[in-house]
Amino acid sequence: MSTLTATHPAAGPAPADPAHDYLDLDGLLSPEEIALRARVRGFVDERIRPHVADWFESAHFPRDLVPEMGSQGLLGMHLHGYGCAGRSAVEYGLAALELEAGDSGIRTFVSVQGSLAMSAIHRFGSEEHKRRWLPGMAAGELIGCFGLTEPGAGSDPGGMTTRAVRDGGQWVLSGAKRWIGLASVADVAVIWARTDDGVRGFVVPTDTAGFTATPITAKLSIRTSIQCDVTLDDVRVPADAVLPGAAGLAGPFSCLNEARYGIMWGAIGAARDAYETALTYALERRQFGEPIAAFQLTQQKLVDMALEIQKGQLVALRTGRLKDAGRLRPEQISFGKLNNVREAIAICHQARTVLGGNGITGEYSPLRHANNLESVRTYEGTDEVHTLIMGRALTGIPAFAAAARR
Repeated sequence: MSTLTATHPAAGPAPADPAHDYLDLDGLLSPEEIALRARVRGFVDERIRPHVADWFESAHFPRDLVPEMGSQGLLGMHLHGYGCAGRSAVEYGLAALELEAGDSGIRTFVSVQGSLAMSAIHRFGSEEHKRRWLPGMAAGELIGCFGLTEPGAGSDPGGMTTRAVRDGGQWVLSGAKRWIGLASVADVAVIWARTDDGVRGFVVPTDTAGFTATPITAKLSIRTSIQCDVTLDDVRVPADAVLPGAAGLAGPFSCLNEARYGIMWGAIGAARDAYETALTYALERRQFGEPIAAFQLTQQKLVDMALEIQKGQLVALRTGRLKDAGRLRPEQISFGKLNNVREAIAICHQARTVLGGNGITGEYSPLRHANNLESVRTYEGTDEVHTLIMGRALTGIPAFAAAARR
């Protein structure tokens, strides 16, 4: 007889639910990280999910949520001091994931406010800039925007034509920006412009004469957010409006990397919500006398979605740990942004097929998420741009202007 005897395993943590966390990735998070995630998820469930389909349909930005997000510590939450929460990169990522599980447009607001406008002021602004703007922005009492992209300079910010010229004790800004998030509701804009000494950033109150922001209304995506055309018609600001710590394109690019980091987390939130919607539907919807979750092709779709969501979460978490350790390189951010957004779009489209015809209605989230993610795929670096960033890292050869050099 075998000497082995059956024993009951010692009590331990409950096994992961494979339908939602197949690899028990929660085991890689601290109790504090899990608590923050739960708090943000609760906020999304209470304040965003019940209304987001209507907001999307009516192209409504829920401005009343801004001070609520401020009170939740979600605005500039990865920054330290000046009323900011001083959370880790991983905690910010988890918050972005939960916010985008609600809607990309809501996460976009947090990104524009915190990762772009606030980060630029926090990293490159004068002490006066920081004290004047950051506490109010962190509280959601003030809104900021970030003016880099132009009608003729999207993926190539080096082609910007907006100019800033010294005129005595003032700067005069002239030009145009496009796809500027929040500009029509912002109190302050960080505007990037060419000067005789290269590209510089300027802190511009939006009530300054000559600053005009016009919302872009014909959108099929991120309809809960605001994007604008901005005209700068001889906008005069004082000499100290310039961001003293930023010179050249390295300044705005560093802010873009902050936003790209949050995107890699957020996209997985949209994908997770689409997958969970499809899973619930598949278990409840009956055809041919069975729940459609019993069919092999449906199970294959659900498995494919679960695989990519779990891999995307691992990519985001590893990237966040590197960021918190001060070891993250820009090309590693491109890895996560490129992979996670691309896979999230595929997951959302696949989830829609599980829902059949019902999936094209606003009652279900996957197609809304898929539409939103087309914008996320484009802003803060297209697939092509991040492919070339990675290609340069892999080969040592920059291919961005290869055609122009031939």
